[in-house]
Amino acid sequence: MVYQWIQRLIDYAVFVNLIKPDDCIVIRNQLIDLMQLNDWKEQDISDKIYSLDNILKELVNDACNRKIINDTSASRDLFDTKIMGVLTPFPREIIETFNAMYAQSPEQATNWYYSFSRNINYVRSGRMEKDIRWKYESEYGLLDITINRSKPEKDPRDIAAAINAKNANYPKCQLCPENAGFAGTLSHPARQNLRPVPVVINNEKWQLQYSPYGYYNEHCILFNTKHTPMVIDRSVFEKLFDAVEQFPHYFFGSNADLPIVGGSILSHEHFQGGRFTFAMEKAPVEFIFSVAGYSNVSAGLVKWPMSVIRLSSESRYELTDACEMILNLWKNYDDAESGIYSHTNGVPHNTITPIARKNEEKYVCDLVLRNNRTTAERPLGLFHPNPALHHIKKENIGLIEVMGLAVLPSRLAGEIDILKNCMCQRGDVSENQEAAEHAQWAEEVLKRHPEFSEENADKILKKEIGMVFEQVLFDSGVFKRTENGKSAFLRFVDKIMGDSK
Repeated sequence: MVYQWIQRLIDYAVFVNLIKPDDCIVIRNQLIDLMQLNDWKEQDISDKIYSLDNILKELVNDACNRKIINDTSASRDLFDTKIMGVLTPFPREIIETFNAMYAQSPEQATNWYYSFSRNINYVRSGRMEKDIRWKYESEYGLLDITINRSKPEKDPRDIAAAINAKNANYPKCQLCPENAGFAGTLSHPARQNLRPVPVVINNEKWQLQYSPYGYYNEHCILFNTKHTPMVIDRSVFEKLFDAVEQFPHYFFGSNADLPIVGGSILSHEHFQGGRFTFAMEKAPVEFIFSVAGYSNVSAGLVKWPMSVIRLSSESRYELTDACEMILNLWKNYDDAESGIYSHTNGVPHNTITPIARKNEEKYVCDLVLRNNRTTAERPLGLFHPNPALHHIKKENIGLIEVMGLAVLPSRLAGEIDILKNCMCQRGDVSENQEAAEHAQWAEEVLKRHPEFSEENADKILKKEIGMVFEQVLFDSGVFKRTENGKSAFLRFVDKIMGDSK
């Protein structure tokens, strides 16, 4: 009965302190209205097992069965968020609690806020558990591999309806502050349960929230309240170091500001952060050098498939100056031998993916050199996954992947199962429509692993997918991990060292 699930939701909300017992009747009446009921039947629920995912599923199923909503993934998501919006406190309450917690410690504040975001189902923990995750042991440390199954697949009916729907320019994008409380559309997610908290970053108004489908622990987004484009310049370092000073237990990084190498949502300035140690952070420095004019800044090249310069200093201001100097050098740096051209026909290609964190009293910044040049042979990017790897990873390599966490498309989950069965039977993969694009790779895997069987298939395929991701990172590096590539990287380092050599 729907009444039972309404009562379970109310009990859950009291249990996780979203509402107080005095709120229950009002909340119940709002839910009765939302579910288009006109009465109430008291429920005696003896067990106190609170599975929010299950409760919402039952309520949404009831709404579908009674034709309140269409039974599509988008409609279901819009409706379950609308339900949780009834239980979500006003922004002023969240901000007041967050600030009170922050006065105790930044960690206490984020602990509370992350727990709240999970309880209100903005962070969809239940769906995140559907992601397939494993580690791949590479020469460069343990890489994190994720097949992302948490984001729902788009229903063709929703796609068709969205095409026919009137386009609106509100909110301008999914990161604008106006998303808080927004009901959503078939093409824009509902956000009735979103409550960002205000943060001042480098004297600008920003907001902090968590990612609904976090790829790692406490995956957060820090964004400018103004809808302003991503830019990598001096100010980005000032803002990143300000962010890690305010939240020293989190890292913060920015996607690059150019297409192909810039990840997503380049139209709105934002950082990603969280409490997670990526493989790149653990990677050692393999070549130490000095930065001309910055005696208090330590520098080195990181042992990593991509081209990474690590800087550190106790002074965030001197570190900012050093980062800016390297950025400006890189923006105008050419190396024909390596295929690196800073500009073609006046169009810039060189930029940086910066990642900042605090290590005790020192500020640390990893500068990942990027170039988005394309060629006729590589229209998706010269420093982009090789086309031979697109069956596994074709999408842009953004901040998260740069640091060593693969975000692989959800389609792979089903395709790999089909592929595995076909390979175990030594069948012709090319004849299977759903797995055909993996055929050549499957043949190569079987040559490397003649022992491939049902007993070891999962282990072998996970290892081989990890190898693909490692190669993706190699492909995305501007200076390759060859002797020629290492020499080329050192030529750029010579520019940084200047008179300090």
